Amino acid sequence: SPGTGRDELVTVAAAAGAGSSHPLSRAIAALAPTVPAAAQATAVPGRGIRAAVAGHAVVLGRPDWVGAEVASHETASAPPAEGAGTAVAVGWDGAVRGTFEVHDAVRPDAAAAVAAFRHLGLAPVLLTGDAPGPARTVAAQTGIEDVRAALAPADKVAAIAALQAAGRRVAMVGDGINDAAALAQADLGIAMGGGTDAAIAAADLTLMRADLTLAVDAVRLARVCFRTIRTNFFWALAYNVVAIPVAAAGWLNPMIAGAAMACSSLFVVGNSLRLRWFRPAQA
Repeated sequence: SPGTGRDELVTVAAAAGAGSSHPLSRAIAALAPTVPAAAQATAVPGRGIRAAVAGHAVVLGRPDWVGAEVASHETASAPPAEGAGTAVAVGWDGAVRGTFEVHDAVRPDAAAAVAAFRHLGLAPVLLTGDAPGPARTVAAQTGIEDVRAALAPADKVAAIAALQAAGRRVAMVGDGINDAAALAQADLGIAMGGGTDAAIAAADLTLMRADLTLAVDAVRLARVCFRTIRTNFFWALAYNVVAIPVAAAGWLNPMIAGAAMACSSLFVVGNSLRLRWFRPAQA
C-alpha cells in the first residue's frame, strides 16, 4: 500500500511468521536480512498468523482472511494469476500492506515416492490449503491426479472421513498444525520429521527424517511383517490341528511328536528372522 516500503513490508511479515514452521512463513522469513522479535504470535489454523510487531497488530496469511481481519478489502497488488503461486498477504493498522507470491518447490523425492505408493497399490490424494492453481502445479509434477485444494483443517478431516465411509483405509502424511486433525482422523497418521508438535502428537508414526520415501518403506515393512505373521499363524495352527489329534489317539510316537513340535517352533522363529533381510527402497 502507499507509504509502505518493500523493506518494511518484508521485515514486518518475516517477524510475524518467524515463529511458525509453515513453509510459507519460512519462505517469507528468509527474505529479511534481520528479523525483529514478535510478541503474542498466534497461529489461526487454515488462515494465518496474528502477532504484535513494533507496536503494530500484524496479520499474515490468506489474503481474504487478512482483509477481513484489518477491516479492509483493499489489496496492495493484484492477486497472482491462476497457477502462478500462492498469495500471502500482510496487514496492519487497518489496511492490507502488501501481498507476497510464493512458489512451491517440489521435494526431489516427492515424485519417486508417489510412484512407489502407486506401485504398492495405493491411490495418492493431495489435500492442501493452497489455492487450486499452485496445488495443480505440484500435483502435475508429482503424478497425483486427485487434487483437493483450498481446504481448511476441517475440510481435510471431512475428505478423509468420506473416503473411510466409502470403505477405504486412509493413510495421511503431514507435518503442519493444519494437518493435525486429519492425521488423527486417518487410519494411519504419518508425521514428517521436523513437523510441528501438534502433527507429531496426532500421528501414529513419526518419520525420523523429512523424507517421503521413508513413508513408502514403512508401508512395505508393515506389509512384510503382516505377511510373516499370517504365515506363522497358518503353519502353527495347521500343525496343532493335525498333530494333536494324532498324538492323542496314540498313533504318534512321543519322541517324534516332541521333535515335530520343536521343528514347528523353529520354523516360526526362522521365518520371522527373514525380516532381517528387509532393505529400504532407497538403500
